Amino acid sequence: MSIPTTQKVVLFDKIGDGYDNIKYTDAEVPAVGPHDLLIKNHFTGVNFIEAYFRKGYYPSEQPYIFGREASGEIVAVGAEVSKYQVGDKVAYLSGETFAQYTKVADSSVRIAKLDSNLTHDQLKLYGAILTQGLTALTFTEETHNVQKGEFVLVWAASGGVGRLIVQLAKNKGGRVIAIASTDEKLKIASSLGAEFVINSTSEDIVARVKEITNGQGVAVSFDSVGKDSFEISLEALARKGSLVSYGNSSGLVPPVTISRLSAKNIKLTRPQVTPYVTTQEEWDHYTGVLFKEIESGRLDFDISKTYQLKDYAEAAKALESRQTTGKLVLEIPQ
Repeated sequence: MSIPTTQKVVLFDKIGDGYDNIKYTDAEVPAVGPHDLLIKNHFTGVNFIEAYFRKGYYPSEQPYIFGREASGEIVAVGAEVSKYQVGDKVAYLSGETFAQYTKVADSSVRIAKLDSNLTHDQLKLYGAILTQGLTALTFTEETHNVQKGEFVLVWAASGGVGRLIVQLAKNKGGRVIAIASTDEKLKIASSLGAEFVINSTSEDIVARVKEITNGQGVAVSFDSVGKDSFEISLEALARKGSLVSYGNSSGLVPPVTISRLSAKNIKLTRPQVTPYVTTQEEWDHYTGVLFKEIESGRLDFDISKTYQLKDYAEAAKALESRQTTGKLVLEIPQ
């Protein structure tokens, strides 16, 4: 296969809240060293974290090529690479996947080999599921191991991670209370196993939680909203509850005085998925569980819309305005 010297990518070159700094442009195809793989991407998932880099919530160097995950085919390997070969189909976690080609070191543990006979739609699924799927799985196993019978509060319950947490918590016997901004989104959460629903635009969330839990509060709040939801999550927790704050869709959470946790012996965590899949054993375990859950039908993963790579700005607008449910995917030009 002939590999070009330039490729199409999506990047930003200056910090800002708007979308005019998102550029679909040309960049060099990375050179492959002796221990590198070059992957020709077919699909890449859209995740909210890209907005955090673009807006300056998280530090980055510009120009910054977006992307966290992808699926595709290995088209070149370095002279010292033995684990992979040209033609292997893979799904993987890495930066700079909003691109036709991504270079990944062969020492990376976050690469999953896929069946060579995957269909177009299956390759799309695997290119979109890793970030959100592994996030939901590790958070409900390690950040707070959901127990049978305990009340579980899930924010943005029809979104990409939220809908997966709803299902995983339900499958573990948790009593899920789903929060979403519209009745349509709440119907989705109910269909996925939420026992109770709360409309964040028209209901008093804390009052409803107290009513549902007979005044006790929830064992855990999985909170992806951030600034606007943090205080509500704290108040909704039961004694010895856990607040899993993992997103900033409404903005960054202001600094918190640690002594505030003492009144109810609350555990506050700010996890991300990468440290949970750092070793080969961890990666193999969690991807194995995730793929099995998907393939068995126990976990429903909804790809709600597929955009072309050049249209990422449109996808970002839809995601950040909370117009979407499920997962958005970018198809990479071949």
